[in-house]
Amino acid sequence: MSEEADVSQPPRPPESPLAMPHQSLRAAPKTARPRATSKAWRKGFVGAVSVGVTTFAWGEMYLVLNVGGMTALEWVLLCVFCLNLAWIAFAFGSATVGFLVAAWRELRPPKRCEHELTGRTALLFPIYNEDVASVYAGIEAAAKGLRETAPNAFEAFILSDTTDPEVALIEEEAFFRLRERIGEGFCVWYRRRPINTARKSGNVEDFVTRWGGRYDHMIVYDADSHIETETLLELTRRMSASPDTGLIQTIPQLIGGKTLFARTQQFAAALYGPFLGTGVAWWAQDEGNFWGHNAIIRTRAFAEAAGLPTLPGRAPFGGTILSHDFVEAALLRRAGWRVRIASEVGGSFEECPPTIIDLTIRDRRWCQGNLQHAGVLLRAKKLTWTSRLHLMIGVMSYLASPMWLLLILVGMGLSLQGKFLAPDYFGSDRALFPDWPVIDSARALRLFFLTIAILFAPKLYGLLIGLLSKDWRRKVGPIRTVLGVLAETVISALIAPILMAAQTGSVVSILRGKDTGWSPQQRGDEGYRFGDVMRRHAGAMVLGVALMTAALLISPVFAVWLSPAGIGMVLAGPLSWWTGSLGAGQGAKRAGLMLTPTEVALPAPYTDSRAVRSAYEGLTAPSFTEALTDGAWQKRRKALPDPHWPLARGEVHSALATGAAKVLSHASETDLESFLTKAERMALLDSPTELSRARRRVRAARAERTKKPALRIVGAQG
Repeated sequence: MSEEADVSQPPRPPESPLAMPHQSLRAAPKTARPRATSKAWRKGFVGAVSVGVTTFAWGEMYLVLNVGGMTALEWVLLCVFCLNLAWIAFAFGSATVGFLVAAWRELRPPKRCEHELTGRTALLFPIYNEDVASVYAGIEAAAKGLRETAPNAFEAFILSDTTDPEVALIEEEAFFRLRERIGEGFCVWYRRRPINTARKSGNVEDFVTRWGGRYDHMIVYDADSHIETETLLELTRRMSASPDTGLIQTIPQLIGGKTLFARTQQFAAALYGPFLGTGVAWWAQDEGNFWGHNAIIRTRAFAEAAGLPTLPGRAPFGGTILSHDFVEAALLRRAGWRVRIASEVGGSFEECPPTIIDLTIRDRRWCQGNLQHAGVLLRAKKLTWTSRLHLMIGVMSYLASPMWLLLILVGMGLSLQGKFLAPDYFGSDRALFPDWPVIDSARALRLFFLTIAILFAPKLYGLLIGLLSKDWRRKVGPIRTVLGVLAETVISALIAPILMAAQTGSVVSILRGKDTGWSPQQRGDEGYRFGDVMRRHAGAMVLGVALMTAALLISPVFAVWLSPAGIGMVLAGPLSWWTGSLGAGQGAKRAGLMLTPTEVALPAPYTDSRAVRSAYEGLTAPSFTEALTDGAWQKRRKALPDPHWPLARGEVHSALATGAAKVLSHASETDLESFLTKAERMALLDSPTELSRARRRVRAARAERTKKPALRIVGAQG
C-alpha cells in the first residue's frame, strides 16, 4: 500500500438502505403507477410488415413445393422456412423504420436536454476478477471529467465480486492510488462482497439495499465501458426532467478493437447499430429494454419494482436469472415506469471480445439467460405485450441458430429423397400421364432473391447512412465506407456459420441440463494458440465436412447452394485463428478497411483511460504469506474488507471456517499459502478478525519453533 494513501477516509459511505423486495412474477405490485400510453400504431406497423412479408413468402414457398403435391418432409420444410423468415422479416421491418428515422436525424439533429442537473448520481462499476489497470484507469477518466464539470454531483462506487485473492489485493492497492490521484470534488468508494449471491444482479441489489437511499440515480457500467462526460450529464438531465422515467438505455458503440474479428464487430456496430437501435426505440417508445450497462436508472424505482425472484428448479432453467437486465426492464415497466432507449444520445462505448472463442464463451452465458426467459414468459403476469416481445426476441435470437441448421438438414433430406428414393410416378390408380416429383424452379429462384434482399437490407441501409452522415464522410470517406461494408459483409458471412454451430451447441447443452457457471470474461488481445483454436472448433469443422460431403453426394448444384454455410464451418478453426490475430487486424487498419469515425478520432474517455493506465499497471500487492504476517499492513487496510456477511443465524461460511482451522493446525507460514485453497485465502482476507487471529497463531508457532533448538543444546551441555 502506498505510504501516501489516506486510510483515515472510510472506504464506504454511511449506509442509506432502500427496501428492494423480490417481485412475484405471478402478481403485479399493488403500488404500480399509471402507465404512460404508447402509440400502438407503431408496433402495429412493424408487426404488419413482418406478417405481410412472412405471409407472402409462405404462399410463394407453398407454391414452389406443391407442384406435385406436398409430402410430409415438404410440410416440415415449409414450417421451418416460415419460422426463420418471420424472425428475419421482423428485423427487416424494425431496421427499415430505424433507417428512415436515422436518416431524418442526419438532416435535423435532436437537441440536448436543457433541464437543470439535480440529485446525486452513482456510477456503478460491478467487477469480477477483471484486469485491474483497465478498470481503474476507466474510473479515473470518468471521475476527472465529472469533477471538473459537475463537482460533487456524481460519485463512483466500485462493486467488486472478485474471488481471486491475488486480484483482490491488487484491487485494494489500486483503490488507494485512485483516491490519491483524483483528489477532492469526486468521491470514490469500494466494496468487495465476501459472498457472491446471485452474481451481477445480486451485486447491484446489495448496493441498492445498503446505499441506494444516498443516490437519486445510478449509471451502470460494464468493466470495459466508456461514457463521455457530456453523455453522463445528458442522461442525468433527462432523468431529472422526467420523474416518471425509471430507466434510460443508450446504444453503446464498440471501440478499441485490434484483431480482425474485433474490428469487424466494431465496424458493424458503428454503421448498423445506431439505426437498428433507433428502430427498436421507435416502436418500443416508453416500453424499451435494458442491456445491463451504459444506462441510467432511477434508484428508488429500481428498488421498488425490479427485485428479481429466484426461478424454481435447478440451473440451467431455474435458480438465479442470468440475463437479469431484460427482466428488470419488464418489471419496471409493469410497475408503471417509463423505460426508454435513447438512440439519439451518442458518446456511449464498450470494448468487444477480441476473438470468436471469447465471444462464444460469453455467448454461452447469455444463451442460458435468454432461454430462461421462456420460463419467465410462462410464469409472469401483467407484463406489457411489448415487454413480452423483448423477452421473446431474446429467446428467438438463440433458437434461430438451431432452426437455421434444421432448415439445412430438412432441405438435405428432401434432396436425398428425390435422388435415392424411387418415385411412384403413376400412383395406385391407372393414369395416362406420370406424376413427376418436381418443384417450380423459377418461383423458387424469385423467393431466394427476396430472402437475400430482406436479409441484406440492413447492410444497404448502413451504407446509405454512412454516405449520408457528415461524420462518416468527413472522417472515413465514401470510398472507404463502401469498401468497409464489402469487407464486413464477406467476413461476417464466413463467421456466421461458425457462430450458428456454437449457438446450436449451447442450446443443446442447456437443454441437456448443463449450467454455464460464472467465469470472468476475456477482454485482452492475447489470443490463443493455433492448436487450441483448432480443438475448440473441431465440432463445427466435423459438422461442416459432413454436410458438404453429403451435399456433393446429392449433387454439385446442392453443394453450391450449401457452400456459404458449409465453407465457414469447414474452415472454422483457421478462420477463427486468422480473425483473432493482431496481425490481420492491424493489416486491415493500415489498408484503411473497416475504419469507423470513433477510430479516426478516439473519444476522450477512452484516450484518457489509456493515458493513465500506466499508473495502475505497476502496482504490486503483498503475497498471501506477507499479508498474513504483516501486522502493520493488516492495520492499514482493516476498514477495507466489507463486514457484511449475509449468513443466516447459525450458518457458517465453510471456506472461512476451514481456512481458520487449517491455520490453527498447520501454523507454518512457509508453505501455508499452498496449503490453503483459493477460496479459503479469499475468506481470510475478507475477515480482518480471522486474519489477525491467524497472524498471532503463526507468530506464536514461530516463537515456539525458535525455542526448541536452544532447549536441546542446554540439555546436551548438562
